[in-house]
Amino acid sequence: MKKVFLILAVVLFVGACVGVTYYLYQKQNQDPVVYKTESAIDTLIVKKTVATGVVEPRKEVLVKSQVSGIVDKVLVKAGQQVKVGDLLVKIRVVPNMVSLSNAESNLKTAKLNEELAKKELDRQQKLFDERIIAETEYLRYKQDFELKQEAVRAAEDNLELIRKGSSRRHTSTSTLVKATVSGMLLDVPVKEGSYVIESNTFNEGTTIANIANMQDMIFKGKVVESEVGKIKVGMPLTLTIGAIETEKFDANLEFISPKGVEDKGAIQFEVKAALNLKDGQFVRAGYSANADIILDKRDKVLAIKEKNIKFSGDSTYVFVETQPQIFRKQLIKTGLSDDIYVEVLSGLTKKDKVKIL
Repeated sequence: MKKVFLILAVVLFVGACVGVTYYLYQKQNQDPVVYKTESAIDTLIVKKTVATGVVEPRKEVLVKSQVSGIVDKVLVKAGQQVKVGDLLVKIRVVPNMVSLSNAESNLKTAKLNEELAKKELDRQQKLFDERIIAETEYLRYKQDFELKQEAVRAAEDNLELIRKGSSRRHTSTSTLVKATVSGMLLDVPVKEGSYVIESNTFNEGTTIANIANMQDMIFKGKVVESEVGKIKVGMPLTLTIGAIETEKFDANLEFISPKGVEDKGAIQFEVKAALNLKDGQFVRAGYSANADIILDKRDKVLAIKEKNIKFSGDSTYVFVETQPQIFRKQLIKTGLSDDIYVEVLSGLTKKDKVKIL
């Protein structure tokens, strides 16, 4: 039994020796590791944060109807430029039966009062002509009659307004919906034959058209709380719009919300920036966009790639080649970083060859 264990031990020892010998042989015949190097360069470094959002008009006006009724004719379409006072839609009034009945009743009452006042005035006229009553007494009855006449005209006007949406005494008719501002029609949501509701204190009313100045556009987006403290009003932005990949748009930050809102577990702060559109540039409302907010910028500074830098405590260093494939540790002082390149303030020159890590 002991002889078997002895033979097994000898076999294992021989096998181990052969394995070690083969490993050392392979290692000696391997090609040596050659490290590549690169030098620092002069470049532009831009430190920025990104905000996501949409592009929209600064001011969008909703044109409402002042009367309830049926759309008789639509005279415009979305995308069309309009000016203040341009006719957009004609509305045919469908009178409210309760209001119509009340207006007719008020007119009958006003005419009855006028008739009674006329009879009384005629009687007082005779007494005044016979010098039985004073002039002041006569003028009082005359004034009362004139008031009753005005009440009849007002009742007739009110009835006509309810029936037609306009009257002879009102030159501007509420059945004609006109543009209240100049700009582009973003949407005309009503169609001929559709019913619209008037805008009043208790009801927003039906939107007839959306109008906006498409040359006064803003970017509205959100910035995470970790970055909001780094931005200030007046900072330049560069917008990238997904639908217009070939162009970049300049903007200026003009608003940072003082209050954050939780969105998907993160606190977000709303920001707004005014677009600086050039002549001929057109951006549609609702485009999604990303805004690069420039926090800091250094041009023509000495820089190296951040991946080649080592950090140890408060020390920052790289490996500089002193002889072919021989490197020494070189302490450097760094500045601005864009996460790809880092500004080198001291410790390196363009002639130094830095080990690529």
